[in-house]
Amino acid sequence: MEALRLKSTLGEKVWPDWGMTEMPVIIWNKGYEFLAEYPGEPPADWTVISDADVQGKSYYRRPVDDPQNFAVPVGDGWVASIATKSATDEFLINSFKDLFPPPIKQIFPYRILIQPSETQIGALLHETFHVYQIKVSPNRLKAAEAAHKSGDQYKSVAEGFQSEWQEESGLLAEALQAESKAGKIELVKEFLAIRDARRKDHGLSEELSDYERWLEWEEGVAKYIEVAILKKAFETRTYQPLSEIRADPDFDSYQKFNQRWSQEMIQLRYQTTSGESQFYMTGMAQAFLLDDLMPDWKDKYWEDGVFLEDLLLQVLITD
Repeated sequence: MEALRLKSTLGEKVWPDWGMTEMPVIIWNKGYEFLAEYPGEPPADWTVISDADVQGKSYYRRPVDDPQNFAVPVGDGWVASIATKSATDEFLINSFKDLFPPPIKQIFPYRILIQPSETQIGALLHETFHVYQIKVSPNRLKAAEAAHKSGDQYKSVAEGFQSEWQEESGLLAEALQAESKAGKIELVKEFLAIRDARRKDHGLSEELSDYERWLEWEEGVAKYIEVAILKKAFETRTYQPLSEIRADPDFDSYQKFNQRWSQEMIQLRYQTTSGESQFYMTGMAQAFLLDDLMPDWKDKYWEDGVFLEDLLLQVLITD
């Protein structure tokens, strides 16, 4: 409820039209998927929860069946889907347990691994942006999804340019932290030059270069939404979270955003080429830079053949 309220209250300041576009959501755990905000009657495999509602509307459940953290089809439309916070916390804890020898497993303070509720709120809104991508530009989202097939091939060559990738990511982090527009532009110029040289020096095919571009377009901007909405909640002193969530011990009323931002910058600066999450970070960074350097970039984002790095290049050309 808090995630949906945050989106409708402050979402327009993060991405015009996304905030006011109503989207159903699925929250799932080991046993069930729960569907809320669905327009009309859902398909027959969903059962209404008769003794409760979400914001005055009925919600539904069905036995869990291959749940996803993404946009998923339900009936004739698409729904933002994500695991419950408890399921996410349990997964994270169990992942760490698998890394520890038996003595450490018994004494490790697993409580420190519990994520803030703000992290879950942002993650749900990340998934709603994928639904929005489908609504606004289904062909572009389809092309982005098709690019994932190149992941294994990309991974096989990426180890050869690990240092260059870290340099690119580091330059993006420096640009985000630069105090002047001129400083940001110089660092963006260096980032684009090193990126272009890396692709040429390692003979990266157009398919694999597009793999980078599409994942930054798809997942990087959804990551931007995830972080930007929390930033907006932190900055908007008049915003009041729902009273129900203030009793949540894992919720800090968005007041620890600066700590979250520092963590994001550390991850960006020191990330490796070990998986698709790298593109979440570099795409997010480019999106935040475009907020500073090209305020109308969100209109251009949907144009055919245009990627985030192209918009940054436009900044350099017009500067």
